[in-house]
Amino acid sequence: MTVFKNPIISGMAPDPSILRVGSDYYIATSTFHWTPSVQIFHSTDLVNWSLITHALTHGEVDLRGTNTPAGIWAPHLSYDSATHKFWLAYSHMQNMAGREFNADSFAVSADQITGPWSEPVYLTSIGFDPALFHDVDGKHYLSILEWETRTGYQAPGHIVIAQVDLTTGGIVGDWHRVTTGFTTRGCAEAPQIYHHDGYYYLLIAAGGTGYAHGVEMGRAKHIFGPYEPDPTGEPIITSSPQHLFSLGDPDAGHFERYNPNSTMQKAGHGSLVQTPDDEWYVAHLMSRPLAGTTLNPLGRETALQKMTWTPDGWLQMADGSNLAKATFEGPQAAEQVVQDTTVNDIHTDFSTATPDVRFMTPYREQTPDWVNTTERPGFLRIHGQNSFFSQVNPAIMATRATSLNYRSQVHLEFNPVHYSQTAGLGLYYDSNNWFYACLCQADDGHGTIVKILQAKLGERIDHYQLAVDVPQSAIDLRLTYLNGHVTVAYRLTAEDTWQPLGTSFDVQYLSDEGVNGEPGEIGGFTGLFNFIGSVDAYQHTSFADFQHYQVINHQD
Repeated sequence: MTVFKNPIISGMAPDPSILRVGSDYYIATSTFHWTPSVQIFHSTDLVNWSLITHALTHGEVDLRGTNTPAGIWAPHLSYDSATHKFWLAYSHMQNMAGREFNADSFAVSADQITGPWSEPVYLTSIGFDPALFHDVDGKHYLSILEWETRTGYQAPGHIVIAQVDLTTGGIVGDWHRVTTGFTTRGCAEAPQIYHHDGYYYLLIAAGGTGYAHGVEMGRAKHIFGPYEPDPTGEPIITSSPQHLFSLGDPDAGHFERYNPNSTMQKAGHGSLVQTPDDEWYVAHLMSRPLAGTTLNPLGRETALQKMTWTPDGWLQMADGSNLAKATFEGPQAAEQVVQDTTVNDIHTDFSTATPDVRFMTPYREQTPDWVNTTERPGFLRIHGQNSFFSQVNPAIMATRATSLNYRSQVHLEFNPVHYSQTAGLGLYYDSNNWFYACLCQADDGHGTIVKILQAKLGERIDHYQLAVDVPQSAIDLRLTYLNGHVTVAYRLTAEDTWQPLGTSFDVQYLSDEGVNGEPGEIGGFTGLFNFIGSVDAYQHTSFADFQHYQVINHQD
């Protein structure tokens, strides 16, 4: 038996939908206000995962103006063995104000996991978290949360199932309300259907997306039910196994359910996979708070748990408990596998035409008119546009933060001619919350300086007292992040010694619980990113050239 560490995918990788086709495993995860949308990871051993593509890359969705944490939610991967097609269902959450939660759900298909993916087929606007099930008789079914808005009814609503025509996206017949949850935790969502040994099994998330989160299961002889709950009356996976009654409670936080005895928190929203050797695993989301806090900068990550079937046909964790573990027993085929601890490190000199696939941009698409490696080979050129408070056209290239202890670094060349032009390296959660070490014009209009700008809950903070002259308008910048605090260093040439810019800055607020999301909700559930970017609120004519971007993780 070989034991491996969770998470298997670090940083923002929530709502994992796992799928095996042949000897290949795939996981799709949510991306919210980030583009390209829907991350797809690949593995051949369930242990080592790499990001290979995104599914929505050509304007299928417009995320400009998206408020945290709306956007692209809960993608679900499936494979139709009759047509040999991959399918991906997802929700575009457009509004969360007033707890209306307006979302449109779509499906795309492809012959290969790397695409090209079809044009989206509209499915429904009944709720969110859609999943497709392809039955052996050739019929297709859609399961989803029907969002409840009526006063006096159990929120967030019913899990519903309907037959669907995947050619048109149309619902065949009626929706069938099957459950509001299989335990007393409430907040049922993310329904996924599996067929095993004569039963249809419905795997759902419950308890909200916070510290009471969990994975629940029910089963039925017929796809529309009736579904009987797991006989334990509790989630089959959770970080907080004590009994909880919270039916009708829409709270996603449940901070009182924080488990001080577990390094893994918020375990929930799972999906099921079977190996070729008939071993079973659930991929689920999880979080790792900063020590001594309930703040989660890395957002919700992906973990794996080994599962077994009981003699009476119920799924349970391999150790017989329902407490999510920080380690898992690997499959038999992984006995000789080594878990790669450097997979999340980034070393790029921008010598290729296409930047590293891990680069993402908030709210807008990456297009050659504002970011490219062709105008100056060997550099990533970013043309400055809106300020970073913008949810329309910020010029940002970012990678997921994947550790609570790491260093990011870049070489930057920039010649500002106006005080509203900047370029640099930073930390980013959303348009209201970021930290930015940047080159800009000196206040007197003469020369270039490096200084620190910050956004906290929508407030702009200018650390102008720390400004340092940069005579050649070129600099190496380095950020060192350690458990919610960041230090900044710079050097003017590669031969110089690194110099500090200020002391240590508290950036714990750059976390799911520390930011300001929609009214009535906890701040967010996306995650922290490292970024390089440029601003030009003058004439949109300036650009910055970046080289040697690195992110090196250390032991958490």
